[in-house]
Amino acid sequence: MNYAHVEDIITTLRGELPPEVTLVAVSKFHPIEAIEAAVRGGQEVFGESRAQELAQKHAALPHLKWHFIGHLQSNKVRAVVPCVSLIHSVDSVALLHTIDKEAAKIGRVVDVLLQLHVAQETTKFGLTCDECVALADSGVLATLGNVKVRGVMGMATNTDDSAEIAAEFKKIRSVFDTLKSSFYPSDDSFSVVSMGMSHDYRIAIDCGSNMVRIGTTIFGEREY
Repeated sequence: MNYAHVEDIITTLRGELPPEVTLVAVSKFHPIEAIEAAVRGGQEVFGESRAQELAQKHAALPHLKWHFIGHLQSNKVRAVVPCVSLIHSVDSVALLHTIDKEAAKIGRVVDVLLQLHVAQETTKFGLTCDECVALADSGVLATLGNVKVRGVMGMATNTDDSAEIAAEFKKIRSVFDTLKSSFYPSDDSFSVVSMGMSHDYRIAIDCGSNMVRIGTTIFGEREY
């Protein structure tokens, strides 16, 4: 298949996004050839949601920045930790401890985002807003020498109601602002608000996102 259109889409999209917004090209279920076309368009950051697929693609293209964006099970952490520059989906204290332990084994510090659950769907994962603030207040994060919390991630409800989407994104941004002012006021690395996908990234940016995860718009429908 010819993926020349992917290069063009990436170029257009990167030109459209504000300079402070990082584009994560969600490449899950898409082949190496599609990723290479995106790289030709200037893209360096890619998102995967399955540990095995991430490991395979990282092995093929180790010079790229790989983000893990899917729900991460504890038994998959060992496979993910050597490959990632950022894990978006940390949704429990237990997962934080597992990442910390596996990162220590290979002598690296892994950047992570705390995942918030603000959507109406119960199938989505994440901490509630109160749980997230309580975690930061507990002092647990300071004990993890091989994990670095860089910010927050969240998803809005899958709906056509743009007002509902905006309200949920504003909740995520509000939690980030609370964490920043209360716990990370002088930490410049605590700076990431990851929210917004193909169908709602423009709303997310308007609500304070500085990292968007876009797949379908770039690569088309997934190839299972």
